[in-house]
Amino acid sequence: MKKLIKDKTQFLSDMLDGLTISNKQIEVISDTVVVRKNKKEKGVAIVSGGGSGHEPAHAGYVAEGMLDAAVCGEVFTSPTPDKILSAIKAVDNGDGVLLVVKNYAGDVMNFEMAQEMAEMEDIQVETVVVKDDVAVSDETQRRGVAGTVFVHKVAGYLADKGESLATIKEKLEQLLPTIKSIGMALTPPLVPTTGQYGFDIDDESMEIGIGIHGEKGLARKKIESVDLIVERLIAELLKEVKAKQLIVMVNGMGATPLSELNIVTKYVSQQLDDKQKDVKLWLVGDYMTSLDMEGVSLTFVPYSEAVYEALTTSTSSPYFNI
Repeated sequence: MKKLIKDKTQFLSDMLDGLTISNKQIEVISDTVVVRKNKKEKGVAIVSGGGSGHEPAHAGYVAEGMLDAAVCGEVFTSPTPDKILSAIKAVDNGDGVLLVVKNYAGDVMNFEMAQEMAEMEDIQVETVVVKDDVAVSDETQRRGVAGTVFVHKVAGYLADKGESLATIKEKLEQLLPTIKSIGMALTPPLVPTTGQYGFDIDDESMEIGIGIHGEKGLARKKIESVDLIVERLIAELLKEVKAKQLIVMVNGMGATPLSELNIVTKYVSQQLDDKQKDVKLWLVGDYMTSLDMEGVSLTFVPYSEAVYEALTTSTSSPYFNI
């Protein structure tokens, strides 16, 4: 296995050590919880997290204007309730804590348990669950993928504006059903803790509707040129996104060169122009990855002045690029 690691058992700890060296605004507590060094004295605290392997999510978004804490599990493994509780207690200042959770069974269960434990200690906690993956037909089972990053940013913005916990949850619950994503992959991720690939695929095939935990797609197709791949993904998104004005994320899955993401962006733009769609804001880069998977996901959000302002208001995260 060719990986820039010392020992597979140190993957998470070594990664977090390196992150705190390069980013002086954060620190690690309880071994796997990343928090802002300068704790907010007032305002709702925003906490998210999940398995590692999605960098820069989630620890890279612990910053002014975004998250107050991120709880890091092992690779593709949900963090445990006690670690999530540690994060909640570390950032709570009396104004309440909002948990942003991706819709995976382990994450939902463990964050729910942590919320119950925190409430037993008289900490106000609310939860929103992200379900943006349109590749899954059953809306209740939709996975939380790259659209989660939009939720981090909007939640952090609302918290900095001084909105109450109840109001932030209400506004996010209105936003969540409008966020739609779908991804594809040319290659699987190599999981460093197991030494195994997430799935097997030949050089002539691609996966449509992949997850971010090394899951294969919901459909395997013969590989196509980028314009046809983009057409396929857009067709699925526009079945549910009817707005004429959009905010669009072109997200790399970890091993896709920026040059190729820009090529994808060209064809997304051309095809949306042809469909009389007006893109008001582009986000292009690695926002929610799957280790070294080569592929891309697209996320569409209907444009509104409120969402645009929330996304474009500055954050100190070095990874949220507009």
